[in-house]
Parts: sequence; structure tokens; C-alpha cells
Amino acid sequence: MSETTRTTVKKPSMAVEIAGIKLRNPVMPASGTFGYGEEYAPFLDLEKIGAIVTKGLSLKPKAGNPTPRIAETISGMLNAIGLQNVGIEAFIQHKMPFLRTLNTPVIANFFGNTLEEYGEVAKRLNDIPEIAAGELNISCPNVKRGGIVFGTDPKAASEVVALVRKQLQKPLIVKLTPNVTDITVVARAVEEAGADAISCINTITGMSVDIHTRKPRIANRTGGLSGPAIRPIAVRMVHQVVQTVSVPVIGIGGISRPMDALEFLIVGAKAVQVGTANFVDPSVIQTIIDGIEEFCIDEGIEDIHELIGSLKL
Repeated sequence: MSETTRTTVKKPSMAVEIAGIKLRNPVMPASGTFGYGEEYAPFLDLEKIGAIVTKGLSLKPKAGNPTPRIAETISGMLNAIGLQNVGIEAFIQHKMPFLRTLNTPVIANFFGNTLEEYGEVAKRLNDIPEIAAGELNISCPNVKRGGIVFGTDPKAASEVVALVRKQLQKPLIVKLTPNVTDITVVARAVEEAGADAISCINTITGMSVDIHTRKPRIANRTGGLSGPAIRPIAVRMVHQVVQTVSVPVIGIGGISRPMDALEFLIVGAKAVQVGTANFVDPSVIQTIIDGIEEFCIDEGIEDIHELIGSLKL
């Protein structure tokens, strides 16, 4: 379709709603790949994306892991940043003033190393009226229980979600780890514990070795694999979770082109998050939004909901 013809066609409705949060379109950044929002302001209009998802926040500032902590792989990236962040207090004082100027929903990703820490951060989010929702990262080890990752054990996942649900007076999105035998078991557990929405997947644990030094390429030995390499796994897991729960699902994993995002929407994700691709092209989210809109126009789709969950089996 030519540009002249396209301008005469009515634009499709791209608006979606996640747990009561109204988004102008279903595309947002993934936590940890977009800073606190302001860092990307020079590259795209932050009032044209669906939402801003912050870098993960903890109760106290966190320095993260030693370097090197990023390694490129074929069609992907390994990272072991260690959840470096400024902490909730500095976020409120230094990051929120900019975010308050935007007419875009802000979703605060957050985490803890104990149940108590999760609860404390959740309570602090209540003090920030401009935060639309919390995204709970349960891919963290419980230091009081031998380091078991909250999100890999359905009982532990349910426990932390239930605690946070009591503390957080905002919509709660729970971000699932893919490093489990059956993601649907954990998805069901967090939904029953009070999740208003689910985002998945987080990174897949991987390892890469420098053959010359014969040492791991990142200091932490293992890291989280992200990027296009994981997309088919992510699409499969999102499809499974959509079939299992009744709450909205946000799809994440290797999205770098409009067609990638469309796959997630077609299998039933209500929205998507773009991660690693932001490092390659800081304006990629706008490109993906534009591409989805063009696809809908070409296909005669008037509302994005005609596409969501349209998978034919």
C-alpha cells in the first residue's frame, strides 16, 4: 500500500487495557533495558509508547555484579548485571520528577531478596501516585531459604505474591522466569495468589566460554540469555500461560521487529515488552508500534483486539 493510499485509510484502534491500566498501544520496554525512561527521551517520543517499565527497584541501592557482566552471543546476549539500581528512595527523589511530566503510564518493576524486602518496596510504591502498577520480579533468590529462586518454586512464588498483594494498593503484574519445568504451574499459582496480570518470560539461564582464556565470558559464570534466540521459546511459553490463566498476559522475549510482536499478540498476549533490541536501536519501540499499525491497515483490522488471541489451531 502506498503512503498516499495509507493516509486515506482509517487508523486502527491500538488501545488495550491491562489490569485496569489503559495503554494507547500494546508496546512497552522490558525492565532493565530502558533505564528509568529519561535515558531514552532523546531517541523517541515517550508519549507515543504504551507504557514505561522501570529498571528493577530494590529497597536499598544495589551495585550489581562485578564486570564483565555482558557478553554477546549469536542472535542474543548474556547478562549478569546483578539488578544494579538506585534504590526506591533515590528513585522517588531523582527519577520520578521527570516521569511525572509524561502522559504515559509508569510501571515500576521491583524485587527483594527476602519476603520482607518485597513487602517493604511494595509499600513504598503506594506513596507514588503516578506509578500505575508494580511489576514483581520473582526471578530472585530467597537468601533466607538457601538461595532458592522465588519464581522456580510454585509455593514460594505464591507466598511472595500473596504478601505483596496485601501491601500493594495498585495493580500487580508478576513477571515469570522461564527456568522451570512447567511455567503453567507457576502461572496458576501466582494468579491464585492475587496477580492482576502476568508478564513472561524473563531471561533463560545460559553460559558462554572464551576459548582462548578458557574462562567464562562473564564474571558471574552464568547469565540471562535474551534476544532473538529465545523468541520461539518465549512465544511457546506465553501461549501456554494464556491457555492457563484468566488474567491478561504481557509477552516478552526476543522482540526486535513488528512481526515478532505480532506473534505474541496472535497467541494471546494483550501487550508486549521489548528488551534487548533497545540496545541495538533505541528507537525500535516506535518502529514496532508503527509496523503493527501498518499490518492492521493492510489486513483490514480496525481494532487490535481482532488480532489478540486470533491463533488458528
